[in-house]
Amino acid sequence: MATDRGFVDYVAEQIALGPRLTHRRLFGEYALYVDDKGVAFACDNRLFVKPSAAADELAPQLPRLPPYPGAKGYPVADELLDDPDRLRELILRTAELMLPPKPRTKRARR
Repeated sequence: MATDRGFVDYVAEQIALGPRLTHRRLFGEYALYVDDKGVAFACDNRLFVKPSAAADELAPQLPRLPPYPGAKGYPVADELLDDPDRLRELILRTAELMLPPKPRTKRARR
């Protein structure tokens, strides 16, 4: 089941980071980014936060499930959607721990 765009919009509204939070559609699901750093996935209308020390510290009670077949377990933050402050803190702390994106190189034209 693919994620509804309305779910992603709701997640973005709850996190409330304005233009700092972006998303990209990937294979019917969505990747969420803060300041271009990947922090979460929206898969099957569920919010999967990237595993990190932030999730271990701020939300150790969250269940861990794979967001897609073959993936390791990610914290599922659905219960935090009703607590925007905690969710925002988790997302921001996760972003702090993620590496910046690699600069893209231009491919040579043939």
